[in-house]
Amino acid sequence: MERLLTVDQVAEHLGTGVRFARRLVEERRIRYVKVGRHVRIAESAVRDYLAAHTVEPVRLRRAGLRRAA
Repeated sequence: MERLLTVDQVAEHLGTGVRFARRLVEERRIRYVKVGRHVRIAESAVRDYLAAHTVEPVRLRRAGLRRAA
C-alpha cells in the first residue's frame, strides 16, 4: 500500500507553509483521502501535483540574440 502523508508533511515536502497545503485540499487541487476526520495525501498525489505544475524553461534561439550593426 502507498504511504499516506499528513498535511504538515506535504507542506514540508513542497517547501511551503501548512496554510498552502490546506488550501490545496480545500480547493480540491490535490487528491486526498479522508480517514475519519483526518486528511491524508498519497505520495503519488504530491508527485502528480508537482508534475502538473512544473514549468519547462524556454529556449532562446541564437538568431534572436543578434543585434543589427
